[in-house]
Amino acid sequence: MSKVLSQMPQLSRRHMLGSAGLLGLFAAMPGYARAMATGDFALIRKQVEDYVSSKKVAGMLVSIGFGAQPAALIGAGNLALDIPVPVDANSLWRVYSMTKPITGMAAMMLIEQGKLGLDQPIAELIPEFANMKVLTDPANSLDAVPAKTLITPRHLMTHTAGLGYNIVTKGPLLEEYNRLGINPAAVSKTPIPGFPMPAPTPPIDEFARRVASLPLIAEPGTIWSYSIGLDLLGYVIQVASGMELGAFFQKNLFDPLGMKSSYWMVPQSEVARLSTNYVPFSGALIPVDPAQDSIFTTPPAFPFGGAGLVSTAHDYDRFLAMLVGKGQLDGKRVMSEATALMGMSNLLPSTAVTKGTWVEGQGFGAGGRVGLGNDKGPAGTYGWGGAAGTVAFVDHVRGFRASGYTQYMPAETYPFQREFPKMVYDQLQAMG
Repeated sequence: MSKVLSQMPQLSRRHMLGSAGLLGLFAAMPGYARAMATGDFALIRKQVEDYVSSKKVAGMLVSIGFGAQPAALIGAGNLALDIPVPVDANSLWRVYSMTKPITGMAAMMLIEQGKLGLDQPIAELIPEFANMKVLTDPANSLDAVPAKTLITPRHLMTHTAGLGYNIVTKGPLLEEYNRLGINPAAVSKTPIPGFPMPAPTPPIDEFARRVASLPLIAEPGTIWSYSIGLDLLGYVIQVASGMELGAFFQKNLFDPLGMKSSYWMVPQSEVARLSTNYVPFSGALIPVDPAQDSIFTTPPAFPFGGAGLVSTAHDYDRFLAMLVGKGQLDGKRVMSEATALMGMSNLLPSTAVTKGTWVEGQGFGAGGRVGLGNDKGPAGTYGWGGAAGTVAFVDHVRGFRASGYTQYMPAETYPFQREFPKMVYDQLQAMG
């Protein structure tokens, strides 16, 4: 804990000795500023330490920042049960689907540049998607009829394209996804009992062709269904920009924002910072992807725009801080304010149904959930979580960002991810 708190902003000696005195200074500061100065995030700290002390996780870290100020970190535990290295700002975590908002915002940058249209048919870039079909009975057969609507980037980034996902899709289409290697994710080098091993994932161009050869589960624009949309959007970004997705990220986001520890493949020189991913089972933590032999130390078939990144609290906080800054961070603008706000707004097609889904009563923007100002989420919020328990969001109206890091699968095993926003807002309310 002390190592984590030592990374927080410290009051200078001049502040401590000023004529107003420490008490006067604190009295004039908003509650969150006092907390930033003193490390007083008691509610969050208790929950983080409870997760670690009860051995639900090996380590956990929460990052909170206001405006463009450095983030405060509240953490406990280690990188792994067998790695006695405390978690900190530079620990590496499999952020999985927290890659999606980055891919979504990368597409928004191309839309701003006029190289891509939000509602442009992707068939103009990838002709194989010109004649898609829609399943008539998704649960039982591959019988299909011609689609009436062409897939667009809006559909891909909001999970309304009618595409499947082998973590949620059922029936014959799932079998086809597995047979054709339509599995843009990595979990472990070792087969996991009870889960079929899909065929190897092909290169991105062949991946797109195979996706286009299969029917959709619904007419584009009609329902929200979690999907490989952001992975396919990564190929759309490649074709529209002329740059491989990883190179596009590096040039347009990672380098300008100072994100120096975000990887599609963790270099051997950085493995010592990598956490271990676990499966909780009967009160024990079973390592499913040990840090020393992680599948993320091998090259992926291509940069998975939906679930491929390993990153740090420091790096992901830089991305979030840019969003709070509405496209700008430390004087560097990576996208216009209008583009950033559009990406964080509700981009769901008006025809899309969300009832009964993970986002019922909420909106969806460029790869992330959007709050609509109701009991499901405050207006101005945008973010998403990852399959191994990580979670992040920004509140650009109130000017702060928050993210949480730990490693266990499935993420639904514990309520950490689901309860994270409430944990943060309860803490802010307690801080005044």
